[in-house]
Amino acid sequence: MTEAYIVEAVRTPVGRRQGGLGAVHPADLGAHVLRELVARSGVDPAAVEDVVFGCLDTVGPQAGDIARTSWLAAGLPEEVPGVTIDRQCGSSQQALHFAAQGVLSGTQDLVVAGGTQNMTQIPIAFASRQAAEPLGLTQGPYAGSEGWRARYGDAPVNQFHGAQLIAEKWGISRQDMEEFALTSHRRAVRAADEGRFDRETVAYGDDVTADEGPRRDTTLEKMAGLRPVVEGGTITAACSSQVSDGAAALLIASERAVAEHGLTPRARIHHLSVRGEDPIRMLSAPIPATAYALKKTGLTIDAIDLVEINEAFAPVVLAWLKETGADPERVNVNGGAIALGHPLGATGARLMTTLLHELERTGGRYGLQTMCEGGGQANVTIVERL
Repeated sequence: MTEAYIVEAVRTPVGRRQGGLGAVHPADLGAHVLRELVARSGVDPAAVEDVVFGCLDTVGPQAGDIARTSWLAAGLPEEVPGVTIDRQCGSSQQALHFAAQGVLSGTQDLVVAGGTQNMTQIPIAFASRQAAEPLGLTQGPYAGSEGWRARYGDAPVNQFHGAQLIAEKWGISRQDMEEFALTSHRRAVRAADEGRFDRETVAYGDDVTADEGPRRDTTLEKMAGLRPVVEGGTITAACSSQVSDGAAALLIASERAVAEHGLTPRARIHHLSVRGEDPIRMLSAPIPATAYALKKTGLTIDAIDLVEINEAFAPVVLAWLKETGADPERVNVNGGAIALGHPLGATGARLMTTLLHELERTGGRYGLQTMCEGGGQANVTIVERL
């Protein structure tokens, strides 16, 4: 049976909005992790068959196939191609899936997967709104579609609305969300203090050496003082992922490539899948996607040693925990996007990088990654540490 292995995984520190990475060209962020990926793995970069990167809002410096641009900006061989993927927040997790599927199919032996995003320079949804102003098309991707309106009416399609619907459906209070958010920050601070992120990150210059998002001084009292994002709602900025900048990359190899290039595989891709559900509630898709993945693999949630689920909003993870019965002590053990940030197209690769290194640190066998995505979708990746 053909196997796909993760050989190396690396990321930048995640910068907060207008922080240390804010002025960096997103292709240079991508190039930074690509150079480090090649250096750490020792692979011949000319042997790489494709570079698959996630990125959203591909306008301005993020346009023009940033996967290819990042590779070239890194000074790496011109004969290696690149392709950019947009599955919204799950873009670089989907990049990992495409890379692994190329290897599993036997058509490729060495593929790089990853993502890059600079939200300081290009805000979320810029491509579908501000960038469309000259065309007079600023109402987003769903306005004007007769088929969409016939099926979903005029219900708002945005993440804040989806997060609020989840909180209401699963009976998650504002206090529940704020306590979860506080735990995320505390876990991220502890992980940083204990050096858990040291191996997976490569500093950007002398100034950006660690994640900028975790707040040491945050408290429940401070969170309680914030106004809801929507009047009458319970979602606040404290319970939401942070606007961020960053990049991450992984090297995926076949058994043949491992042998030919003298590589050391660190994890085996055990399962890849993606599922969808209600696009209005949008963010609850990790629940059915996880159930599908576990059924397909024959694993139980108790067999999963560590989980990385993106903390787009606190109720996303809290509802997932209620439905799966997963042990919270195995989920986002080093904090999540509420503390560490969510650089959109890079987040999926960031999560897998963190998951791999934490499995190695703790000696766990199986790790599961999932994240909610625009359109009511969710990828699930299960890896087995070697």
